[in-house]
Amino acid sequence: MSTQLMQEDVMHIASHGSTAAHLAAGTVNTPAAFRAVPTGAALGAEIQGVDFSLPVPEDVKQALREAWARYLVLLFRNQDIDDHQFLAAAGVFGPPHEAASRKYHLNAGRKIDNKYMISQHPSVSIISNLDENGIPVKDNGSLGSYEVVWHTDNSYVEVPPAGSMLYALVVPANGGGDTSFNNQYLAYDELPEELKHAIEGKDQVHDSSRNSAGVLRPGVKLPTTPEEVEGPTHPLVRVHPVTGKRALYLGRRRDWPSNYIVGMSNAESEALLDRLWAHATRPGYAWTHKWRGGDFVLWDNRCCMHYRSEIDSTQPRIMHRTTIKGEAPVAPW
Repeated sequence: MSTQLMQEDVMHIASHGSTAAHLAAGTVNTPAAFRAVPTGAALGAEIQGVDFSLPVPEDVKQALREAWARYLVLLFRNQDIDDHQFLAAAGVFGPPHEAASRKYHLNAGRKIDNKYMISQHPSVSIISNLDENGIPVKDNGSLGSYEVVWHTDNSYVEVPPAGSMLYALVVPANGGGDTSFNNQYLAYDELPEELKHAIEGKDQVHDSSRNSAGVLRPGVKLPTTPEEVEGPTHPLVRVHPVTGKRALYLGRRRDWPSNYIVGMSNAESEALLDRLWAHATRPGYAWTHKWRGGDFVLWDNRCCMHYRSEIDSTQPRIMHRTTIKGEAPVAPW
């Protein structure tokens, strides 16, 4: 199967009109204005003609949902929205819900009245490299300015979110913090047959102790044995509830002891996970987004992972994120 989306594969929800006519119309949030332009990589498309500061009619909402199922990651440029509009945009794809990481920070005494660290709205997370005084730092007890390795959001809960939305309020002037996404449909489809056979019927425990930058969560004990790893059990392959396709579902991986495959020895589990991760994170499955202020990106946690490059800790970076309610992963076997 090809790992490239064709550049000319542009999705419209109006069958009439040329690109020139579309641009001349100058409208937004209408079938005539809607356009999905693929990245040309293994996933992702830029959506044009949608402004989330304005009402979005049902026919455009349906086109957005279809585009999400088709492209896995959607990019919207030049958005200027508040948190209520942000959550309304998320609501096009499903109900927003509280981020799983929020409880750790609240239990550790973090205050919701600090605008740099924790949002007052339970469904909005502040993803920044600022400390409690609004100063850019390397380590702020959360993701900070660290590199964030490949992972799936909130796979460490029983019912992980279907998707995540990230809105760029402030980006570093000199770049950094680029986000890459990869296509886990393709990763599964192109697994060698002997690896497909090896993971058939297998489940994995997902470690909840550390965040996506590998930082121990507030108030949590670092596991020292597999028996101490806390987190839910999910299948290594899940069936997408909308498309019906199979995707690898690896979640995240930290220094051992962390995620492990149920019913295998530690050595066997680590060896198999090594091979799966090496395959799933191949460059050919990925697309990288370089952020601009006003960018808004939605991705599907059920069939792709993401990665963030390190940020210059002297430069501020502020994003608002929400997650979309999902369903417990279902295995194909």
